[in-house]
Amino acid sequence: MKFADPKNDLAFKKIFGDIHHKHILISFLNSVLDFKGERVIVDISLANSYQIPKIPELKETILDINATNQKGESFIVEMQKKDLGNFTKRSLYYTSKAYVSQLPKGKDYTSLKKVYFIGILNFNIFENKNYISRHLIINQETNKQDLDDFEFSFIELPKFTKELQEITTTLDRWIYFLKHAQDLRLIPKEYSTIQEFKDAFDIATQTTWDTKELEVYEYISLKEFDELNALKTAERKGLKEGLKEGMEKGLEKGLEKGLEKGLEKGMEKGMERGVEQEKINIAKNLLDILDDATISLKTGLSIKSVKKLR
Repeated sequence: MKFADPKNDLAFKKIFGDIHHKHILISFLNSVLDFKGERVIVDISLANSYQIPKIPELKETILDINATNQKGESFIVEMQKKDLGNFTKRSLYYTSKAYVSQLPKGKDYTSLKKVYFIGILNFNIFENKNYISRHLIINQETNKQDLDDFEFSFIELPKFTKELQEITTTLDRWIYFLKHAQDLRLIPKEYSTIQEFKDAFDIATQTTWDTKELEVYEYISLKEFDELNALKTAERKGLKEGLKEGMEKGLEKGLEKGLEKGLEKGMEKGMERGVEQEKINIAKNLLDILDDATISLKTGLSIKSVKKLR
């Protein structure tokens, strides 16, 4: 059995953005926000329910959600794999936009409802050690939340290090699913008796996808790989150019040679390992879709390496 990577744009929306399986998203939201009692979300509607995207028009993985609880609040969920910078500002922008859009002409401000932003990040942006952090607008003097219409939750996946046997909460199960589903071959026993997780794994099973979905999934994976390569190349060139410029402006010749060679060699080794691992991850996702020769062509791995993965 081969599961898709839930962090892939298409897979994420297929799993969490399908209104026909809204119980999956409801479970995820309630666990992330720790909703209990009257705050529990019981129903949702999606402004952008799952559809197979046209490749030239791929957009960010964002879900706009209207959820029904006793307060009728709104929610935004965004998955972001690459650190493009200024993510906190993006979250403020989307949240503010969703807040303002609630107010049609002729209505007063009392009709505005609270907006929650949930960012799922495949990189780290904060100094806190916990993989999930919640951010509120707090009165500095009283330490009270007087302005309570905005709330932000950020999940930094690299900080989640629990093993399967250490998982005890629904939230931990969801984060483990997001981070590790693509590496599993069977639904773990820790998930098999919980309906929303069984359904999430079923949707992520690529053998049930149609040809168009598999093509778009593959396209997104390869696009991410190309962007990673371009970013690594730019970083390496920038480091070399910056180092060279600094050396030319006064560093001693011997220090220049030693630093340049040492930094260049270290960076090249580190980047080569990162790129090679990314090739392997992409190749694993393509094993059930393409033949060895095509996977080798797409990823740059040797056919021998692909056969070894298979």
